[in-house]
Amino acid sequence: MIRRSFFTFRTTLGSAAVLVCGASATLAWGPDITRTPHDPAPGSAEAAPRFKPLPPPALNFYGSPGLLDTPSAEMLPDATYAVSYSWFGGQSRYNITFQALPWLSTSFRYNGIRNLNLFGFSTYYDRGFDVRARLWKEGKYLPEVTMGLQDFAGTGVYAAEYFVATKRFQTPALSRRSGPGLLKLSAGLGWGRLGSSGAIGNIGGQRPNFVGGGTGGQLSYDQWFRGDFAPFGGIEWQPNDRWSLKAEYSSDAYTTETQVSDVFERKSSLNFGAEYQYSNRTRLGAYYLYGSEVGFTAQFQLNPRQPMTPMLVPAAAPILPRSEWAVGENDWNQDWPQSSRQTTVFRDQAAAALKKDGLILEAIHFTGTEVELRYRNPRYQSEMQAVGRVARAMAATLPASVETFRITPVRNGVGLSTVTLRRSDLEAQEFNPQASEAILAVSAISDARPLAEDAVFSNELYPAFSRSISPYTKPSYFDPSRPFRLDIGVDLAASYAPAPGWFIAGALRQRLAGNVKRSRESNSVLPHVRTDVAAYAQYGTTLENLYVMRHWKPGRNLYARASAGLFETMYGGISGEVLWKPVNSKLALGVEANYVVQRDYDQRLGFRDYKTFTGHGSLYYQLGHDYHLQLDAGRYLAGDYGGTLSLDRIFSNGWVVGAFFTLTNVSAADFGEGSFDKGFRFRIPLAWMLGKPNRRGYGLTIRPTQRDGGQRVSVPGRLYGSIRTAHRNSLQEQRARFWE
Repeated sequence: MIRRSFFTFRTTLGSAAVLVCGASATLAWGPDITRTPHDPAPGSAEAAPRFKPLPPPALNFYGSPGLLDTPSAEMLPDATYAVSYSWFGGQSRYNITFQALPWLSTSFRYNGIRNLNLFGFSTYYDRGFDVRARLWKEGKYLPEVTMGLQDFAGTGVYAAEYFVATKRFQTPALSRRSGPGLLKLSAGLGWGRLGSSGAIGNIGGQRPNFVGGGTGGQLSYDQWFRGDFAPFGGIEWQPNDRWSLKAEYSSDAYTTETQVSDVFERKSSLNFGAEYQYSNRTRLGAYYLYGSEVGFTAQFQLNPRQPMTPMLVPAAAPILPRSEWAVGENDWNQDWPQSSRQTTVFRDQAAAALKKDGLILEAIHFTGTEVELRYRNPRYQSEMQAVGRVARAMAATLPASVETFRITPVRNGVGLSTVTLRRSDLEAQEFNPQASEAILAVSAISDARPLAEDAVFSNELYPAFSRSISPYTKPSYFDPSRPFRLDIGVDLAASYAPAPGWFIAGALRQRLAGNVKRSRESNSVLPHVRTDVAAYAQYGTTLENLYVMRHWKPGRNLYARASAGLFETMYGGISGEVLWKPVNSKLALGVEANYVVQRDYDQRLGFRDYKTFTGHGSLYYQLGHDYHLQLDAGRYLAGDYGGTLSLDRIFSNGWVVGAFFTLTNVSAADFGEGSFDKGFRFRIPLAWMLGKPNRRGYGLTIRPTQRDGGQRVSVPGRLYGSIRTAHRNSLQEQRARFWE
């Protein structure tokens, strides 16, 4: 109870801190702590402040914080993942925005422009990337200022650059119950699209309105902040936390759409709209734009730190100090276990206690004063939460003479690390207001040493057979004739673990419906290592994978994997990997080598003629703010050489949002559309959606264009992702979860 009260105090303090961070935070996000005459008197039991934050900034038609068709300087709450759809004048825009840091956001957009009638397409589809950086926060007198690059890489159909400032003001309440309103004023200067109407100056001469054609994918840095520039701006009034009214002056002339083509008629530079905050995550808007068009948007904002369903986890059992129950000399006898039967009894008691918390005992080793327990964690996203549950189970089942607990998480039969703590510290710190920091300070995290020869394994684990049936989806994106295709069906999977570290698995796939098989044929001049998607989608029943894998620990700080079989839809072969990852280091180094053969289109047991060797050296580094950097260099499936840079933000609850790009010795012309491989990925944990502990999740990787350059084989069981979660940096970041 004391610990729960402390958590509430810290949350309140953290929210109150927002009030002193400047006018920007106060007006946009500050909690409503004002008291009405009907509020309880100060000091009464009901007089706690009422925290009611205003809704987050609305998104414009490009998926970024803004008015209608122009941006504002606002930023979304850190880590927000926003998806929006907007439509007006024959133009549809699908937008994904991620607030990567409190001051930096990125966006990906897929556009469709009807009746553009350029480059051989009636409806022109295009992809674009945006980035926005806040230059300074709003203050008492100064506005918030942001710089943005819009559609900065590619054909440049919506390319623009801008500086924009936003200032917020409170307005009188419309009623006693509604609270004060909020007025936002925005003004800026734009180049490119945002400098094409009402220009007031020019820097560096003219620039093309629309590049079009070509392979795209190139940075247009030679055109940034060049050419005509023009002012834009607008006003937004939020009378309450539900409704918002907007008006703006747009500096986008829509030259290509209205003069080169006949997409719509632009009669005015003024736009108007109204938006409704339907829920905390959903916002809807309707608009009248450019004196001739009606438009609408639907916006959905998710934040990894705000689960859709509150987590419902059974409370951990309290720790009963030994002073309250260990009263006899036998309780403190260090000469144990005295028989194999006694060993079995304690093992089974510990296993039963772990099972109540959804954990599995792998092995246990006894001495008089020290016990090492190895466990599997199929339930909790946080390994530190699992460690805390294991520590409680050991305290509840082991004799009083056991003072030292060595807790070792295991994945694929390999010990990942060992957390060592004293039982007396566990008993003393449970109700310490600083319990999370205290238990970390008195615990040691070290490399998992080899398991003792006389350790006792669980009698339920090996050999082990499991099976499952689950739905699958397989999307295909950005075909100009149909931008989104999808196959759906079911997977029947089975696995067999004959001994620690060994794993045999396979999956049958049954496609039930879909249209991926009608995707466009490959026009790649490189070996078709990935672009024959349609050929692999022609068959209803396929063998998705069938392989044998072994994980082991060849030495201190070293981990190894060997695999053979059918790894994925398109490739089978042999694969080996070695990873160096000290338990207390943020750095890891790995090397992987694969010899693979391309599978037949029917995905049975046959192969095609294409064979290749592919391999990479990898550097992994854990940055701050949940960011993880990965750099791979080596040979790819098409025989090209180069490197891949990946940056992922990985949250302790299992959310992942990241991006990557690959550059190889393949030229942009040979690579084809997109010029080089790039994309983004995300993973949403089921526990975040369902509110129940679960390690599973739904993940997706989206490439603007799937080509053959810079492609890797997908091998199950790669090492780094499963190992780093049980090492010091991850455990330290999740220290508060130890007591949950």
